[in-house]
Amino acid sequence: MSENLKVDYSKTLNFISNADILAYKDAVKQNITTLYKGTGKGSDFLGWVNLPSSISANELNDIKATAKQLGELCEVVVVIGIGGSYLGAKAVIDALSDNFAQLKPRKNPLVIFAGQNISEDYLTELQSVLKTRKWGIIVISKSGTTTEPAIAFRVLKADCEAQFGKAESVKRIVAITDAKKGALRTLANQEGYKTYVIPDNVGGRFSVLTPVGLLPIAVAGFDIDQLVKGAADMEKSTTADIDFEKNPAAVYAATRNALYRKGKGIEITANYNPKLHYFAEWWKQLYGESEGKELKGIFPASVDFTSDLHSMGQYIQQGQRCLFETVISIDKPNSSLQISSDEKNLDGLNFLAGKHIDEVNKMAELGTILAHVDGGVPNIRVSIPQLNAYYLGQLIYFYEIACGISGYLLDVNPFDQPGVEAYKKNMFALLDKPGYEAESKAIKEKLK
Repeated sequence: MSENLKVDYSKTLNFISNADILAYKDAVKQNITTLYKGTGKGSDFLGWVNLPSSISANELNDIKATAKQLGELCEVVVVIGIGGSYLGAKAVIDALSDNFAQLKPRKNPLVIFAGQNISEDYLTELQSVLKTRKWGIIVISKSGTTTEPAIAFRVLKADCEAQFGKAESVKRIVAITDAKKGALRTLANQEGYKTYVIPDNVGGRFSVLTPVGLLPIAVAGFDIDQLVKGAADMEKSTTADIDFEKNPAAVYAATRNALYRKGKGIEITANYNPKLHYFAEWWKQLYGESEGKELKGIFPASVDFTSDLHSMGQYIQQGQRCLFETVISIDKPNSSLQISSDEKNLDGLNFLAGKHIDEVNKMAELGTILAHVDGGVPNIRVSIPQLNAYYLGQLIYFYEIACGISGYLLDVNPFDQPGVEAYKKNMFALLDKPGYEAESKAIKEKLK
């Protein structure tokens, strides 16, 4: 495929100059080199950098074989995980799925998710629908003790064994976990589950191109070969030897940091295709967890247009001028539908007769960009030729490598998340977890 992802930052140049962006040129090149050499902060978690080009055909074939086996046994596969252990797969599956797939006949299992919340209603309602289905589990956890997925797996494992028997359940459960240690690894070895390894040097939010994301995506019936190929081609297009102006990740990272220096501390990612809603959720974790530390970082938010133009559009247009907007745009839709003419024309839309709906959508996109720029909101446009597995792979790697570059420009460690532990400590103290006696006493005193 000759076409590639593109970044257009021209609608930021009323707010920053080309010189502001080019000022980052040397630092960006150095940061890419640092990522590849593993000499920067968080160097233990850089396995994702050259991951796409290092995935072998044998690895992909093994994942596809496991997906096929689950597909033969299951109508529904429950993916249990939280954070990066579910958002990447959810983002890709939603982006590539028919919007109304649940109402249509299926060739592949329906992939649904659990362990991403602690809702009693959610888990109980899931149990009730699984009772009448043939189903299985992909459980994803490095330790096996993360609270949300561990609770869900404990409940659903017992249900699976009760419904199908212990021996049959072994065929229906796949564990993706640490290579050697942890509660889930121990259990998987004891029970004889098929397993895949979460690489030690790939953090959860960068793990979509490992079995963490690839197995659920394959189970859902999507082309993981093309997904990985798109990512591998983007990897080649974003190395340190690519000219700054031709490196989309370099340009994006530099532009967003130049805007940040000018007081634009919020980035709103907008899409004009509802299939990208969960892609934005994946992006929010990627950037929020990577950059938000040491009292620094651009706050990631997202909107679905044109829907949210009727809710958040007012604030974006006329609220505080502390934000910039990045639009993910798809050049060509996968379908074709024209607007018909109506004899009575009571809605006044005959001027659109004969036009494709995507043309109207594109004019809504352009009109919104112009309005927001006029209203004081800089705009970056990230475009891909089409929404398919190949270009989604490009988009994933583009955002990952740009995140590493951008985090280093902020001088933070983009690959840890120390702040995530704060709520867990409080939760465990409130639940009187063994070993938290002192914390339990202190927090209960605070609540008096």
